[in-house]
Amino acid sequence: MPVSPELVEILVCPETKQPVAVASEEVLARVNDKISAGSLRNRGGEKVEKAITEGLLREDGKILYAVDDGIPVMLIEESIEID
Repeated sequence: MPVSPELVEILVCPETKQPVAVASEEVLARVNDKISAGSLRNRGGEKVEKAITEGLLREDGKILYAVDDGIPVMLIEESIEID
């Protein structure tokens, strides 16, 4: 279930207060490649093992917040740095 567009409009990064937008398929593919390779950790230091099918990208393009079953996980330690 995709995240509601109305919800995306009001959500902001809890760290910087920048707006977020639905991540592109390209961004998700790059993140999932790293997950498959076993080389991705979230900002809390935990290894990310579950593929991300939907995510919200911070306006500056540096941080991704996963969306789990239509619910954005807007926790700083659960976020993923995008390089």
